[in-house]
Amino acid sequence: MAFSSVNPFPITGYIGKSFFCDREYELMTLKKQVENNINTTLISLRRLGKSSLIHRLFEDLRVDNTCHCIYVDIYPTQNLKEFTENLSQAILQQIPEHKSFGKRFLDLLKGFHPVISYDPLTGAPEVSFGFTEMKTTEKTLTGIFQFLENEAQQAVVAIDEFQQVANYPEVNTEALLRSRIQNLQKTRFIFSGSNKHMMAEIFNSAKRPFFSSTQMMYLNPISQDAYYTFIKNKFEEGGKKIDDEAIGFILEWTRLHTYYTQVICNNTYALPLKNIRLEDVKQVCSNLLLSQQATYVQYRQLLSPVQWQLLIAIAKEGKVYQPQSKTFIQKYKIGTPANSKRALDALLEKEMIYREEDVRDLWYQVYDVFLSRWLELTF
Repeated sequence: MAFSSVNPFPITGYIGKSFFCDREYELMTLKKQVENNINTTLISLRRLGKSSLIHRLFEDLRVDNTCHCIYVDIYPTQNLKEFTENLSQAILQQIPEHKSFGKRFLDLLKGFHPVISYDPLTGAPEVSFGFTEMKTTEKTLTGIFQFLENEAQQAVVAIDEFQQVANYPEVNTEALLRSRIQNLQKTRFIFSGSNKHMMAEIFNSAKRPFFSSTQMMYLNPISQDAYYTFIKNKFEEGGKKIDDEAIGFILEWTRLHTYYTQVICNNTYALPLKNIRLEDVKQVCSNLLLSQQATYVQYRQLLSPVQWQLLIAIAKEGKVYQPQSKTFIQKYKIGTPANSKRALDALLEKEMIYREEDVRDLWYQVYDVFLSRWLELTF
């Protein structure tokens, strides 16, 4: 039997459906919404697998050869002009100019006098525009959207970290985008974001232009059973055996959060061992926390004493349901309920913690699972 030499637990990027775990329901839902001309808002915690899910969808759509698939991450953008540049760049990178679509798009861009350069390492095209006037930016963006709409083949555009548009200095960005997008009959959009509060405001507030314009989808962690089977199978395909209790420990220790689970599995798979035991996985976790310790210690300098103490408290509790309760405040010497509230708001703003809720409860957790485990063990 031939064994794979590729580490089957990628940490960054999407490398193919063979290395993609589950998400069958979410994938089917996204496909149906594209087929039925429904735009989608996809929300989850950061590093839970939104981007990989989109690329998994695009892999299937490209096999069917029914769509032009365009993915753009706008997290680095600071204004509408940079949004337009990133979108243009994404189209050129994913549908190269040597193809007829790419050539037609390049011809369109030339009408807006862009500066097109190429990354010296990757050869990927980079686009920038010299204009500064808002009207020219709007005209360029309108032209791009209309170009996609007029193509014979449908375009599916995924805009990742879409909440960034709420931070743009232009006061009417959301209204402008909504007015252009709502007139497109054929082009479909997936608006993806990791800031649940901001994304909900953009798409669920009756005061905002995108209100009720999409189908909402919230991405939860992969189920324990699905992840367990995936991990076991991937180790076996590589000619390795991992104990059941070792897999169970990984999933519990990483809280089923995709990125952190992948990191531990990647490092464990890389061990020069054929049989992986619980002790081996625990050593991987210990080594990883040790390697990050210098970074985590620096966080203390960025937080006030109360914020730091509250962060430790939330880490040690795992989940905190009542951070202003007398019992919690006294146990961890937070001070007063007012102190706790201010520190809580600051940690939320810095994305050191996040707030989650279901139909019955609301709770807080440390965002970075590895930081949470380090705090839990160190203090």
